[in-house]
Amino acid sequence: MMMMMMTSTTCRKMEGALAALTPLLLGGFGLMALCRLVQRLRLKNRVRDRVVVITGASSGLGRECARLFHQAGARLVLCGRERSSLQELAQELTESAHGELKTYTPCIVTFDLSDVDKVAMAGSEILRQCGHVDILINNAGVSYRGNIMDTHVSVQKQIMETNYFGPVALTQAILQSMVSRHSGHIVAISSIQGKISIPYRSAYSASKHAMQAYFDCLRAEVERFGLQVTVVSPGYIRTNLSINAITGDGSKYGVMDKTTATGWDPAEVARAVLTAVNHRQKEVVLAGLLPILATYIRLLCPSLFFRLMAARARKEPAVKAE
Repeated sequence: MMMMMMTSTTCRKMEGALAALTPLLLGGFGLMALCRLVQRLRLKNRVRDRVVVITGASSGLGRECARLFHQAGARLVLCGRERSSLQELAQELTESAHGELKTYTPCIVTFDLSDVDKVAMAGSEILRQCGHVDILINNAGVSYRGNIMDTHVSVQKQIMETNYFGPVALTQAILQSMVSRHSGHIVAISSIQGKISIPYRSAYSASKHAMQAYFDCLRAEVERFGLQVTVVSPGYIRTNLSINAITGDGSKYGVMDKTTATGWDPAEVARAVLTAVNHRQKEVVLAGLLPILATYIRLLCPSLFFRLMAARARKEPAVKAE
């Protein structure tokens, strides 16, 4: 009997406590919802009406970024080598404009990223047309498949010109304008291979390692000017990157790897890029469990990592369709 009375008393106390906590819990959830709403409103303002330059905009991830940033109300500058492809995209974006959010007709600037002199001229042309740049997305790049022993140095150089020196030249052509305004955000689309190297990707991994190092240094140097720098390191993305990859003799690889075909949806990666800009994230890694685990093994137990990569190289002794 005594136990039943104690149980009853305890239940009443618990009910009372829950009754007292309910308004607090509901208030907490309401505050969280309000914070998220305010955050979403702030996010729109960080992209809306901003001048956003996207390289490699005509296809793949660049095209998806163009669509997403256009929908968010950005003033796009579409960059690439083929003017006709960029014009087609600009027309598609213009025709798709709808809703209450104001959108802008994109500008187009064409140049070859591997020609650093023309890249610098393109940077000046962008500033001439738009007056300033708020957000620069260094997306364009080329991949590589090859055995180091069979790869000419000119191919290694070609990859570095496109993936490293090109983005560096464009960044530095626009950087002083951002510093003068104490405003700007620079995004570098790197790769998980900028953190770990795998066999038969030497030139590509080297270029992405260089990109990671450069933009990490840039972030530190321009922070005092109020500039933001983001490095996005995705794993495989479902684009034509492997098909257009360069082999050791300079020819195209021409194969859609299984890892690429089953990779990230480029639209999903584009959303991550937009979120990174809106949240001013310094680094974003989009990869599966194994690649992320490999980065920690490389850091904490490099000897194990080296053995694993050597085993992978022996298992796959020649570049071929995966």
